Amino acid sequence: MADPMQDQPILQDRLPHLPWIDPRTRRLPGILPVEGRDWLRLDEAYGPQMALRDRLIAAQPGVVHALLPSARPAADELYRTVLDWLRAAPGFTLTARGVTRPDGVTVPLDPDQPLLTLGRLVQEDLCLMEPQGAEYALTGAILCFPASWSLAQKIGRPLTGIHDPVPVYDADLARRVARLFDAIRPEQPLWRMNYLTYDDFVLHQPRIEGDKRPQPTDHVYIRSERQCLMRLPLTRAVVFTIHTYVVDAATVTPEELAALREAVH
Repeated sequence: MADPMQDQPILQDRLPHLPWIDPRTRRLPGILPVEGRDWLRLDEAYGPQMALRDRLIAAQPGVVHALLPSARPAADELYRTVLDWLRAAPGFTLTARGVTRPDGVTVPLDPDQPLLTLGRLVQEDLCLMEPQGAEYALTGAILCFPASWSLAQKIGRPLTGIHDPVPVYDADLARRVARLFDAIRPEQPLWRMNYLTYDDFVLHQPRIEGDKRPQPTDHVYIRSERQCLMRLPLTRAVVFTIHTYVVDAATVTPEELAALREAVH
């Protein structure tokens, strides 16, 4: 998939976890507790991923960012929460006006644009989920690396509406996920990982419903999202973070790759 924003691979050296192998994460939803401060991460792809995020946010802010007015308090709380995390993270320097990242880039702090600012500081895409009737709805996000979905199409929709095109996301799984969201405690974030094979390395892959992802034939790359769920204590919104890994398929054994292709299909 050609993308003028990314003409070279941005790859991690390896996956930190093989979710299709571990029995704890193989079965949906495959949720585990986050240990310590590990709901955000920096890895070896931080510099090039952040450079791509900078380009996307500068060129396509209306594509990668959305925030409903009702979600502004949650976005403000998330802004403060991430900055607190960065103060204790190695490689970051925070001042009253800006944050210098581990790659040497200084990002101005703009509390009037909380999600756009955070999108230039952490590798994770950040989605805000808030109660809407019996479900949770997507009320705001900075989404630079979508894997076959469109923020403009999903903003404001509940989880079942967001996952309409996903065959495995049936009514039973929807009820389980709703109970899971209700049970999230601020002091204990949760995480899971998904996995797919791709023939290309492009991180920014938005698609509208009905526009199917091309099926890989060579399975050259593995794309995996480490997704964390964390409840903000004041607004009670749930933050859904997405840390995207893309690795060369040769970083796993032939047996592990065969098991991945079987799990995907």
